Amino acid sequence: MAAKVEIYTWSTCPFCMRAKSLLNRKGVDFIEYSIDGDEEARDAMAHRGDGRRSVPQIFINDNHIGGCDDIYALESQGKLDELLA
Repeated sequence: MAAKVEIYTWSTCPFCMRAKSLLNRKGVDFIEYSIDGDEEARDAMAHRGDGRRSVPQIFINDNHIGGCDDIYALESQGKLDELLA
């Protein structure tokens, strides 16, 4: 069974675009929550994401992965594929 991947984004955020690009290149289906200007949604994201209010925030199987730099770090360490399996 594929991992459940969720990503909170802003439509014009270059880091969001970069993180989604990595997921797309890997053929990962993900749920995107575009929270542009929605403070309630941002609060909900921060509650799930250890207080982080920056975007993107990425979750794999309900575990908080972090942002763009974090997912690329997992990829460079060879750990992302096992989380996505």
